[in-house]
Amino acid sequence: MCVDGAVKIYATPGQPSVTGLDDVSLSIRAGEMVALVGPSGCGKTTLLSLVGCIDRPTGGTVTIEGSPTSRLNDNALTALRRHRIGTVFQTFNLLPTLTVHENVSVPLVLQQRGYTETNARVAAMLDGVGLREKSLAFPAQLSGGEAQRVAIARAVVHEPAIVLADEPTGNLDSRNGADVLRLLRELASRGQAILIATHSIEATSACDRVIRMQDGRIVG
Repeated sequence: MCVDGAVKIYATPGQPSVTGLDDVSLSIRAGEMVALVGPSGCGKTTLLSLVGCIDRPTGGTVTIEGSPTSRLNDNALTALRRHRIGTVFQTFNLLPTLTVHENVSVPLVLQQRGYTETNARVAAMLDGVGLREKSLAFPAQLSGGEAQRVAIARAVVHEPAIVLADEPTGNLDSRNGADVLRLLRELASRGQAILIATHSIEATSACDRVIRMQDGRIVG
C-alpha cells in the first residue's frame, strides 16, 4: 500500500474549504504493523478513509495492490474494499440483530462465498479469537473486549491484504487492550499490512513503526 502526495480538501458551498490532508506520503509493506498518531483532528481518520477506499484523494495518489484509487469507479472501489481491505472500528459497529457468527460472516456473504465455506471459515476465525462459545450470542450480550475481538474477526475473515484499525483499544481496559494488540500482531506475522490510528502508548509500542501527524501532514 502506498500513499504519494495525498491531498484531501473538503469544500462546502458558501463556506471556506478545509484541508484534511496536505501532501501526505507513506507506504506500508505486507507483514508490517504501523501506528498513526497525533492529536484529534490531525488527519488520521481522513487518511484511513482514503486507504480504506471509502473516499478518494483530491490530489496525489493512493495505490492499493497496484491500483490507484482515484482512477477506479465506485463499483471498482467497492470491490477493492470488499475483497482486499478489512476495517476495525473503535465503536465495534457490530450489527445488533445478528449473532456473533452472523456478524463475522458478513464479508463472506457479500463476496457470495458458499454456505459450507462460510460456516467453516467463521468457526475457525472465532476459534482463533477465543470466542467460538459465543457464536450464538448477540452483541448486547458481549463485553467490550469480546465485541472488539468479534469486530477484528469480521474484519479479517476474508483474508484482506490490508487491515485498518481506528483506536482499536480506545474503549477497552488494559487487559483486553493487550489481547487485541496481540491479535493484531499475530495478523501482521501472517503477512497482512496493519495500520492503526491510536492515542495509546501501548499500541504504538506494539508496532514496527510510528508515523506522527499534525495539521494534516506527517511530521517528525
